[in-house]
Amino acid sequence: MTTRRQFLQSAGLCFVGCGIAGHAHAEASAPTGRREAMVAGKRVRTIDIHAHCQVPAAMAIAGERLPRPPGVILEYPGLHEVADARLAAMEARGVDMQVLSCNPYWYGFERDVAQKMLDVQNEALAGFCSAYPKRFAAFASLALQFPDLAVEQLEKAVKRLGLRGVAVGGSVAGSEFSDPKFHPVWAKCEELGAAIFIHPATQPQLAGRYKGNGVLSNVIGNPLDTTIALSHLIFEGTLDRFPGLKVIAAHGGGYLGSYAPRSDEGCRVFPTQCDPGIRLKKKPTEYLRDIYVDNIVFTPEGMRHLDAEIGYDRVLLGSDYPYPWQPGAVDVVLGAPGATDAQKVAMLGGTAARLLGLAA
Repeated sequence: MTTRRQFLQSAGLCFVGCGIAGHAHAEASAPTGRREAMVAGKRVRTIDIHAHCQVPAAMAIAGERLPRPPGVILEYPGLHEVADARLAAMEARGVDMQVLSCNPYWYGFERDVAQKMLDVQNEALAGFCSAYPKRFAAFASLALQFPDLAVEQLEKAVKRLGLRGVAVGGSVAGSEFSDPKFHPVWAKCEELGAAIFIHPATQPQLAGRYKGNGVLSNVIGNPLDTTIALSHLIFEGTLDRFPGLKVIAAHGGGYLGSYAPRSDEGCRVFPTQCDPGIRLKKKPTEYLRDIYVDNIVFTPEGMRHLDAEIGYDRVLLGSDYPYPWQPGAVDVVLGAPGATDAQKVAMLGGTAARLLGLAA
């Protein structure tokens, strides 16, 4: 019988870091000790739906075309050691379960390469989660540049591997998710009840404007990518066509959580450029009540905006771990202005458990 440690040593999963100087592994610097999230004096189960990893065996198939951003950690001495360190970091932050995802870098790859890579990747994700069923779940990876293949991968990932949905970028090789060629993928997601986690990237066409201080390609570029992706899904009628889609948008849904009413006003000011021939079923802002977002907005004021435009019933716990964007994700929920105890419990993990079918 294969032990958990033997599986982990052979599974080929690793956790990415973000290149903090002097840290060999991002997890090594995590605080120690176990924290339990409490609401009204009661222990609450917490589920972080925004956490990253990579699969070296899949990365090896990509070969020299694999993007290697400075500081990203590709190798670890022993996976069981890394898993133990990550679990300790989760416990210190009050996180009971992470839902893992791999940011897509394969949308420009050929069909056979992408198929082989993602078969390996999804199998590794599923195997790792089965070794820690109460601590980890995962979103599948899809070769969306080949929608027919993506449909096959999706069905296998959900029905055979037990993955909880899919992780996608903000667009696919220049094509928006609203493009009809992706309709079969969204139809299959709707049929299977598979959640779609949209994790953005920057926009290479704006690289010149992002130069200089401030990490603008990430700080501005990533939420902008999400905003564009969601706006196309709304304005091109995709969310009307597939009303059962469970869309989760990273980083608080980009800028829509703070500035969504401009979408409504755009239709009023320029009616001929808003929904010609499509006839949206409701105002653009109303579609925000049909999506879910994580709570990576950092402040009580950010949470207040999410509640005003999207609603606390649609907000999920997210940290971006091991990237240290929001190590205090649990506290951001606990400090959410105007949130009831029931809403805090839901944001910390209840809504994610229901949405992704995660048993207690």
